[in-house]
Amino acid sequence: MAKQKQQKQPKEVPPPPPRQNKLTIDEGYMLGLLNRLLRTPSPSGMTDVIVALVCKELDDLGIPFELTRRGAIRATLKGEVAVPARALVGHLDTLGATVKNIRANGRLEIVPIGHWSARFAEGARVNVFTDDGQIRGTILPLKASGHTYNEEVDTQPSAWTNLEVRLDARTDTAEETRALGVHVGDVVSVDAPPEFVKTGFIVCRHLDDKAGVAAMMAAARAVRKAKAKLPIDCHLLFTLAEEIGVGASAVLHGDVSELVAVDNGTIAPGQNTSTYGVTIAMQDSSGPFDWHLTRNLIKLAQDNDIEHARDVFRYYRSDGAAAVEAGNDIRAALVCFGLDASHGWERTHKESLVALAELLTLYIQSEPLFRRDQQALGPIGDLPPGEIEPRI
Repeated sequence: MAKQKQQKQPKEVPPPPPRQNKLTIDEGYMLGLLNRLLRTPSPSGMTDVIVALVCKELDDLGIPFELTRRGAIRATLKGEVAVPARALVGHLDTLGATVKNIRANGRLEIVPIGHWSARFAEGARVNVFTDDGQIRGTILPLKASGHTYNEEVDTQPSAWTNLEVRLDARTDTAEETRALGVHVGDVVSVDAPPEFVKTGFIVCRHLDDKAGVAAMMAAARAVRKAKAKLPIDCHLLFTLAEEIGVGASAVLHGDVSELVAVDNGTIAPGQNTSTYGVTIAMQDSSGPFDWHLTRNLIKLAQDNDIEHARDVFRYYRSDGAAAVEAGNDIRAALVCFGLDASHGWERTHKESLVALAELLTLYIQSEPLFRRDQQALGPIGDLPPGEIEPRI
């Protein structure tokens, strides 16, 4: 009797990976928080007040947090497992200035905190923080009056050595200024001042990186509100000295395998940053970002119809660069909101901040890139052996 031919069993097709939900971002919350952040002075070295503001906000959202000795914030959105963890990082510190000397006429010689042009400092309204209080003032060029200096007003070089702070106080001598309590080393904060335009644009100083922080918080709020289940812990890191190069160098604790920095992307000729979407940076001055992590972020944006672009920045470094250079063995990436005239009179658009926050909600909910990253050292595990094979 002939054997019956066995029917071939259909191959079992593995289920597709779960699609993350693009969560709704509360624009009113995000922009309201951004306004409060912008109105809170926080030049590098003087960040206690803004740290307290963000801690109160985290507390209101029910997100647990801890502080480093210097005051950097490490908050946690709990996932199913704690290790490997991922992290988002933005910085709370801004540009500013420091009193270098008290001139004979009672005005203040200053040096910058962070890297920004003296051209954008001219005309800024400021607070000088003394040991005992604050004094208002204005940053002016040494030759500020056309009625006195004529064309020299236009020909004097734009340089920090050609600037001074005129205090709004009765002082015409160095002795009178010292009597006000002003000392060398006092911190000078620069007013934002924010303007939220009906067209959706936001114009002011210090959007770098307070707009990024507002987007991070709006994303975290959306995740909490949706009660989204996270596969791994996601830490929200808020650093205090990115503008002076320290960044996220000391806020990681070995459990983080993926770090996404949140900062500005520069809108300018020759750049590819999206004005109204989110931009994924492929490389900055410190080198290329992680191949897998950047492309995972791009795919999340593509699959969920989020307007996005890729860009490369020549004269730029972020919290991520500081973390890697400090010796952290992590995959790092950088996602950006679009920013015109960075470190000057900056401008962004609320649609760019929403796109950024939406991408962050998707990333927070996504599976870790590689489970083998749970171990600092280990076998190849689920790491691809070579998606791109070199050809000679």
